[in-house]
Amino acid sequence: MAEHQLPAALPAELPRTDRTRHRRLREQGSLDRAELNAILDAGFVCHLGVVLDGVPMVVPTVYGSDGRHLYFHGSVASRSLVAAPEAMVCVTVTHVDGLVLARSVFEHGVNYRCAMVYGVPRPVTDPDEKSAGLRLLTEHATPGQWEYARRPNRKEPAATALLALSLDEASVKIRTGGPDDGDSPDAALGIWAGVLPLHSHWGEPEPDPLLPSGVQPPPQVVARSNTRAW
Repeated sequence: MAEHQLPAALPAELPRTDRTRHRRLREQGSLDRAELNAILDAGFVCHLGVVLDGVPMVVPTVYGSDGRHLYFHGSVASRSLVAAPEAMVCVTVTHVDGLVLARSVFEHGVNYRCAMVYGVPRPVTDPDEKSAGLRLLTEHATPGQWEYARRPNRKEPAATALLALSLDEASVKIRTGGPDDGDSPDAALGIWAGVLPLHSHWGEPEPDPLLPSGVQPPPQVVARSNTRAW
C-alpha cells in the first residue's frame, strides 16, 4: 500500500476525546497520527459500525485513505450506507500479527494493530470529488488498476454511494512482544511460551476461466505475487 505523508497543517497527535481516551491497557494505546496512517495504509477492508433502526450493524467494506479522510463505498441501496451520514459511526481496521501463547490460558493474548475512527460520514456528491474518491479506493487496494482497467462510466457512479469520514477523531492500539508471565510463578511449570506469528501473503494470479488465452496479468498484479500483504 502507498504510504501517506502528513500534510503540514495536521498536528502529529490526534485530538484526545472521551471516545478516544484509552482507559485500559494504556501502554498499548496511541494518538500518533503517523501510526494511524500506517495501519490504514496496510489494509483495505474496514468494518463500519452503525445503529440502524435501534439495532447495531457492522458491515465490512473496502476503504481508501488520503491522510485526512477515510473514504468507503457501497451500493446506494445499502441500508447501512444510507443511515451512516445521519448518525455517529465507528469504523475499525485491525491486523492480527500473531498469537501470544503464555504459560497460563489467562495470560494468552494476540499481537495486533487496530485503528478506530469516530464521526458522522459526509456523502460525497461532487462529481470530481467522487471520481477522485473512487480512484483512491481502487488504488489503495490495487495500485495501478485505475489506469489499467476500464474506468467507471456515467451511470456506474450514480449507483454507488461514497462516504467521507474525517480522521480527526481516531485512536490506535498496538500490542507487540511475547507473554507477560515470564517472571511469574508459572515460569517454573516448564510450559512452552512464546509467539506464533501470523503472516499474510498474496498468491499467484488466478485467471478468469472465461479469459481468452494469451491475456496476461498486468505488471502491477504480477509484482504483488508472493509478497507480504500486511
